[in-house]
Formats: sequence, structure tokens, C-alpha cells
Amino acid sequence: MRNLLLVGAGGFLGSVARYLLGGAVTQATAASRVPFGTMAVNLLGCLSIGLLAGLAEQRHLFSASTRLFLLTGVLGGFTTYSAFAYETYFLGREQLFGAALWNVAIQVLAGVGAVWLGHLIAGRIAA
Repeated sequence: MRNLLLVGAGGFLGSVARYLLGGAVTQATAASRVPFGTMAVNLLGCLSIGLLAGLAEQRHLFSASTRLFLLTGVLGGFTTYSAFAYETYFLGREQLFGAALWNVAIQVLAGVGAVWLGHLIAGRIAA
């Protein structure tokens, strides 16, 4: 039961943060057809999970409960690739194939790169 509460509390915080950040970026880029709000959330989430997981692995910085709260709860609630998939589908359905492909390429490649960068930063912090 404790683990469910940790994940649920973290998920609440992550979901609220996602809503606020994604909404702000979407509003700031309203003229674009590319879903920059979800992109910003996903890339920040990838960087954050790379950094936090790297610190947890290399420095044994977090307890199991803290990892559950932060990684599964907060970041699980914060990043949602289901929104990414829907928005990409919508772009394709609107026959904006270039924007759809650009959206996929940037989010996937930059997301993996952000996880790598977060791990690299964690290694430098740990050294």
C-alpha cells in the first residue's frame, strides 16, 4: 500500500507539472502545427530520468522508496508518450506528413540523446 501511495503522490505531482509546462509551451508556440508542449515535456523528462537514474546507479543516492516516488511516480506522471503518439497520428491524419516525421525524429532521437546526456552529467557529478 505504501508503494502505491508513493507512486500516486509522485504521479499527481508529475501530471500537474506536465499540464503546466506543456500548456505554457503550447501557448507560447500556438502558431506552430508541431506539438512543442509535449516535445518539451518528453525531452525534459528523458533528461531528468537519465540524470536521476544515473545518480541512483553511480552514487546509490536514492532509496528504493525514493526511486519509486521520483522515477515511477513523478517522471511517469510527467512524461506521456501516448500524447506524442496521438499528436503524431493527428498530424498524419491532417496530411502534415513532414511535421509528423519531424516530430517523431526529434522526440525519439533527442530523447535518447537527453538520457545519454543526463547519464553523462551524473557520471561527472559522481566523480
